[in-house]
Amino acid sequence: MMMSDIAKDRMAHSVKKRGSMSSLSGQEFWQKELHRCTKNSMSTVSYMDEPSQRDDASRLTVQMENTYQLGPTKHFPVVIVNHILKDVLTKYLQEEQYEPELCRQMTKTISEVIKAQVKDLMIPRYKLIVIVHIGQLNSQNIFIGSRCLWDPKSDTFSSCVFRNSSLFALASVYAVYFE
Repeated sequence: MMMSDIAKDRMAHSVKKRGSMSSLSGQEFWQKELHRCTKNSMSTVSYMDEPSQRDDASRLTVQMENTYQLGPTKHFPVVIVNHILKDVLTKYLQEEQYEPELCRQMTKTISEVIKAQVKDLMIPRYKLIVIVHIGQLNSQNIFIGSRCLWDPKSDTFSSCVFRNSSLFALASVYAVYFE
């Protein structure tokens, strides 16, 4: 549809609303009507670019407003996560011997499995950090410490230690509430 067709349709609609019809021919009527409407008005047309991929992406993103929810409605289930940690460590490391390269890969695999299983619990508004340490068990001591800045009312952690004849493993999950 051309721009003049759109203008004619709008004019006809406004004339029908007013209830007045002219005895002029169609061409004369439109000329007088267009002259009347454009006599005291000024029209501008701005340039419109074709929508780009960036525009499509910005329309697809969802803008969420703040909920101002300062505390969790459902607290992080530490006991259930402890069971997940124990099960995963036992399943993956029960029969393994310590080999540095294998253990390096196992830490990545185990941490991804733990993160996936904890995410399956669908606990809303918690950010998860999963850390797994695997080392050789050879008559030595090791101390692993961590420090976090968090709110003790809503943030928490869960950890589990596993040992077999050749290696030890420590898995920790930190749950930080996202306001």
